[in-house]
Amino acid sequence: MSPENRVLIFDTTLRDGEQSPGATMTHEEKLEIASMLDDMGVDIIEAGFPIASEGDFRAVSEIAKLSQQATICGLARANFKDIDRCWEAVQHAKSPRIHTFIGTSPLHRAIPNLDMDQMAERIHETVTHARNLCDNVQWSPMDATRTEWDYLCRTVEIAIKAGATTINIPDTVGYTAPVESADLIRKLIETVPGADEIIFATHCHNDLGMATANSLAAVAGGARQIECTINGLGERAGNTALEEVVMALKVRSDIMPWHTQVDSRKIMNISRRVATVSGFPVQFNKAIVGKNAFAHESGIHQDGMLKNAETFEIMRPEDVGLTATSLVMGKHSGRAALRSKLKELGFELADNQLNDVFVRFKELADRKKEVYDEDLVALVRQNEAVEDRLKLKSMRVVCGMGVKAEAGMTIEVDGQDQSVTASGDGPVDATFNAVKAIFDHGARLQLYQVSAVTEGTDAQATVSVRLEEEGRIATGQSADTDTVVASAKAYINAINRLLVRRKKSAPGENVKEVSYKDVG
Repeated sequence: MSPENRVLIFDTTLRDGEQSPGATMTHEEKLEIASMLDDMGVDIIEAGFPIASEGDFRAVSEIAKLSQQATICGLARANFKDIDRCWEAVQHAKSPRIHTFIGTSPLHRAIPNLDMDQMAERIHETVTHARNLCDNVQWSPMDATRTEWDYLCRTVEIAIKAGATTINIPDTVGYTAPVESADLIRKLIETVPGADEIIFATHCHNDLGMATANSLAAVAGGARQIECTINGLGERAGNTALEEVVMALKVRSDIMPWHTQVDSRKIMNISRRVATVSGFPVQFNKAIVGKNAFAHESGIHQDGMLKNAETFEIMRPEDVGLTATSLVMGKHSGRAALRSKLKELGFELADNQLNDVFVRFKELADRKKEVYDEDLVALVRQNEAVEDRLKLKSMRVVCGMGVKAEAGMTIEVDGQDQSVTASGDGPVDATFNAVKAIFDHGARLQLYQVSAVTEGTDAQATVSVRLEEEGRIATGQSADTDTVVASAKAYINAINRLLVRRKKSAPGENVKEVSYKDVG
């Protein structure tokens, strides 16, 4: 494959994706996601915004030290303090990058109250400063697609002359359309002196549902870096989805002769993990990674699939990390079979971890007729890496028509069992009231969400609970064939995570202190 046709994948799940309201990840979760991105072949990982908080700085710094293959990038606004802090965080990476930005559109120029000449001077000074620290510098004119053409050309030229090696063109508010996206990149390369010697990148938001199309159009126009996130996670309607651009280039190589180095077989595993740690489930009909992406219910579709899968599938499930069959595990399956199946699903477990999952697998298999891949993933993901001050020991719920819902519960708190009975408007409300009666807290419930892991009345329900306390946000998840039990476990899991953050947080950790930080 020609080097000129190589498209770099710049993943910003840990920066722009994590800015999505409520999607804040723990330090350990950020390190885990970064490791998975590195392993799947992402070229550049934007690990965070180092000056935003001490927590962000620590995460970017540790990711930089642990990275094996990917370039590690940090974000910085157009000032020396931000850039110095960014370099301090990424400098130990095998391949570090500083990404600095400023809003160039009329609306964004008004925020720092700079006229065109003052902003041009700021760009020259800050890009030069960044390049003196690091030989890999990316610059972005925020809201580029609403910036006056002549001024956009002027600022891009200044950044290139100051030493920027990558110029990113953000569609910050998802305003542009594919034909405009392609033309903008093409015209910049043709017009700006030195533009043919650096890499152009595209960063698109999905406000009008065109982020993927705009990104691919930009590549057609000459861009050779796509900025994206797992599952399209991001502010408002989200960002370009990594899985969509990677698979679009792979499946339609006949008309889009560009390629990435991403191992697409690892897409599904990281998609599930990002959904879990962010608390943002993937919609069923989401392209590539949605639950229904490879499901067929129509009689005509099923008949066609039985005769030839290509009649209704343009890619194989295995291409994105799904197994060809999912119904293979049951109550007679042993540890070796479970280990093999989990390895197939992307999980390498230590013996003690496998034993724990095996016990819960056997319990689930006794309750369910059929155990699917999704059930196993839910088992593995339950209660991961959480310091459990609260543990659910037992519970009973009374509810029905004309009956006041009541939940009786025993919870172990710091090693001591405490029991209570509470009522509520329904079984879940009563359950949450019981938890709060045992362990009172000031956290506000931001999200309560239930989704079935598999089909049928014996399906496991996965419950997501998001709590907020003084700017700290924690998401808890749990799965159980009993929805109310899953709800109790998820609520307790969220409290445990909140307590960890309360205990660990340096001032501002996991609290988004710095405003005006979006670069797309």
